[in-house]
Amino acid sequence: MMPSSPLSSIETRLRPLLPADLYASVWVNPSPTMLERVFEHLRTLQRILHNYTSRRLSQSAPRPGEVRYEWQRGTLMFTDLAGFTRLMEANASLGHAGAASLLKVLNAYFAEMIEIISKSDGDLMEFTGDALFAFFPETNRRNDTIQAVRAGLRMQRAMEHFSQIETPQGPLQLQMRIGIHTGRFLTANIGTPRRMEHVLLGAAVQSAKLTESNGMNERVTLSLKAFDRVKDEFHFEPGKDGYMLVIDDLTDDQLGEYEITPRRRQASKVLFERGAAGLLREIEEMVNSIEPLASFIPAPVLNLLVESAAQRRIPPDFPEPTVMFINFVGLPELVDRALPGEELKVVNSFSRAFALINAAVEARGGVLKKITYHLSGSDIVIYFGVPNAHTNDSIRAVDAALAIREIVRDIKPPTVGGKQPEVTCQIGINQGATFVAEIGEPRGRREFNVLGDTVNTTARLMNKAAKDQIIISEKVQMTIASQFETEPLGSVALKGKNAEMPIFELVGRKE
Repeated sequence: MMPSSPLSSIETRLRPLLPADLYASVWVNPSPTMLERVFEHLRTLQRILHNYTSRRLSQSAPRPGEVRYEWQRGTLMFTDLAGFTRLMEANASLGHAGAASLLKVLNAYFAEMIEIISKSDGDLMEFTGDALFAFFPETNRRNDTIQAVRAGLRMQRAMEHFSQIETPQGPLQLQMRIGIHTGRFLTANIGTPRRMEHVLLGAAVQSAKLTESNGMNERVTLSLKAFDRVKDEFHFEPGKDGYMLVIDDLTDDQLGEYEITPRRRQASKVLFERGAAGLLREIEEMVNSIEPLASFIPAPVLNLLVESAAQRRIPPDFPEPTVMFINFVGLPELVDRALPGEELKVVNSFSRAFALINAAVEARGGVLKKITYHLSGSDIVIYFGVPNAHTNDSIRAVDAALAIREIVRDIKPPTVGGKQPEVTCQIGINQGATFVAEIGEPRGRREFNVLGDTVNTTARLMNKAAKDQIIISEKVQMTIASQFETEPLGSVALKGKNAEMPIFELVGRKE
């Protein structure tokens, strides 16, 4: 703003939170009418950011850059959706109309599942592609596992609504796996004032993910630890070795009503003062409440939300970004063997690693979408080409991967429980068609996300990588071959692929 602007004192804080046209308008005309428009926009943005974060985080977000942690107990639920890739392919040929049709189905699914989780006293922690991750906190009644199982049964019953989806290629079906585990884990807010991330650490998180992976479509699967807590409440049959399947033999009356009534959405702040001085106070208060949540959103995605706030929607599309998955191993596993007081060393080390990796991605025009959960370590999901595309996104991605590998190699982990772990990574990179949209409840809990077979294949390439190895697809290799050295690794069979897929190792940049 101009030096004489009434907003000068908070201009640098407002800059990333205002759309370009509104910023320019209030720059040249900081009248009460324009200040009121700024307030109204910030109120809308605040509501959007609350919907983009979990309930626990939105209710007590830390100051940007404030690293903090706490141990939690409760029940974790992972879901996985089967059939989405075929549904996406059936709609992709129809362009924007197909994207709108696909989003309608997907959001109907998410809205129903999210409502069930919320009414069952669960908290949706994150969307992981087309999957969900929810947490049911332990209470004095210790009924969190019962609530999670009942929610899972309700969710599987609701899948009947998606058993006959009409598409240009004929009717298709969506199915879902649900895995439930209970235990103790560490939650932490890490990062810098520029970019924060909320992570869950510990073996309990991996065990929950493993339970889902060993589950069956259309069933609710429990780990033995979760089963032990509810074995007298439901009927079961054996699943894979070490897992139990819930038998849904309950009548509607036995399954009963939800545990709680639906929560009201966050109340909007009411504007009482319309004079310039009063509006300025209200705007500064709004900025104070928005900044902590905004720091958890990648800058390009935040800009997209800011610019589209008036429309309250981001149009879906079928772009072809370059996707990177990193399995980050060594630090996340430390918390379970940390002695009392040592957890902070782990969290601080993880925070530094995240900050450096995110910087390497941002410097090359990419988006570090999130840190999610793997059967070992943590997965880091990165996109180049969405929401902002460049002509050389694959080159940017492989350059970032080489920088990230060096960052990981240079990490000096803390000694915890008398041991210092080895910190390593596995990296996979792929490029191809995806579905990009704002998924979830259109006016509730939702998230900007990238989905599809390209994303799934990238994760599988990562799993094929050895320690500190970077594996890329043939499509990426052809794009970057003039500038980077690669070595062919032959063809491999990947889940979901009819034919073997040629893969390459990224060695380094050519001299």
